[in-house]
Order: sequence, then C-alpha cells, then structure tokens
Amino acid sequence: MIRVLVVDDQPLVRAGIRALLEREEGLDVTGEVGDGRAAVERLRSVPADVVLMDLRMPVLDGIEATRRIVADPALEAVAVLALTTFDDDELVFAALRAGASGFLLKDAEPDALRRAVRAAAAGEAVLDPAVTRSVLAAALEAPQPTDPELLRLLTDREREVLTAVGDGLSNDEVAVDLHMSPATARTHVGRILVKLGARDRAQLVAMAWRAGLMSPRASGHS
Repeated sequence: MIRVLVVDDQPLVRAGIRALLEREEGLDVTGEVGDGRAAVERLRSVPADVVLMDLRMPVLDGIEATRRIVADPALEAVAVLALTTFDDDELVFAALRAGASGFLLKDAEPDALRRAVRAAAAGEAVLDPAVTRSVLAAALEAPQPTDPELLRLLTDREREVLTAVGDGLSNDEVAVDLHMSPATARTHVGRILVKLGARDRAQLVAMAWRAGLMSPRASGHS
C-alpha cells in the first residue's frame, strides 16, 4: 500500500485529489493539510510514502516545505511530488533543487496522477510532459557542471548513495550497504536522478566515476 499525504491550500483541490487516488487499489490517502508547515508536522506523526505538494501556499510554501522534509533524517524515505497549476520554469527548478522527486501540473489526467504517485514511490524521477521540454531545453543550454560542482548539488547522504550506485549496487544492495530501508534507497536514487538531470541509472554510474566517487570496495582497497 502506498501512503499519500495531500498538501494544498484549497479544500476542494485536496478533496478532488483524494477522490482520484482512492479509486485506485493500492493507494491510501493518509491525510490532507493546507500549508507546508502543517505538512512537515503531519509527516512526523503520520508516515507517508509520497507527498503531493502544492508549491504556492500561505504560512510555508511547498518549496521550503520540501526542503525541510528532505533535510530531516527521519523523513528521508518520503518522496515529494510537486504540484502546481502554473507552467513556471522557476518553480520547477526551485522544487527540484529543494529535493522534489518530480513535478506534475494539477490539470494532468487522473491516470497520469496515479502513475506519477506510483513512480515516485518506486524512486523514479517524474516530470510532467507539459514541462519536460522546457526543463530539458534549459538543462541543455546551461553549462555542464564540472565534477566538484556536480558534487555540491548533493547532500552528504546522496553522495554516499551515488558512490554505491557507481559501484554497481542495486537499490536493495544500496539499502543493505548504507543501513537504510529499500524505500529510502529508492527515494534517494530518485532525487539524485532529478538533481543531476540523469536519464537513467547507467548515466548515474558514469557520473559517479567521472566525479571520482569510488568506494574502497570498488578501488580494491577494502
């Protein structure tokens, strides 16, 4: 069962999303809240696997709430899927930089929303087709980061996960190696894919090696 927290300042939007998700077997909406601060507090008492996070809210916006969730070790297995009615590149980039596992417009088809929740729970990167083109275009126009710049995009824990991925470990093996749950490993890998703009796991392996992220196991000094 995938547990979902819905965060939006509009009660009707929350109710609509809940209704769409609860029609799907295997998805359970554990709660609804109206601002980012309430979302962080709720997660600390009622676990969720995926948060559907509105970006424009009072009290605490979705971007800062995402940043706080990602930075909290107790919530590191939670995948945040950013939701907005605006096709706004700056919001997209801010949400992804904050650690969101993906981005979806609120006018997405119901099936697309449900697929996105499942993908985020599985640790996959999620980008709405309506915004993917602009995101990729901006990424292609931007200068490619050097290895030190690439590493600065990641938290210490994400660098550890990327090192393990570079060693060829599966998500389950990463979980065992770094003493975390498989769900947490999947979430970290999904965030890394988004932050580094990697197409797939194979590209992450190449990035890890180019950045010099080699464990003692891989370099033969274990």
